[in-house]
Amino acid sequence: MPRAKKKLILSQPIKEGLKAIKVRLDHRTVITLANLKALEFWKKRYPRAEVIG
Repeated sequence: MPRAKKKLILSQPIKEGLKAIKVRLDHRTVITLANLKALEFWKKRYPRAEVIG
């Protein structure tokens, strides 16, 4: 009996009522933030971070 294939999860689940902010930290790293206070934290660590969506 063959095994069932697992489905890949390629994105995060979308929560209702939550505005997500996408931020590019460097040329290959993109993170999703829930609020602007978290953006301040990441800007200290990555001065070149930019909001992309």
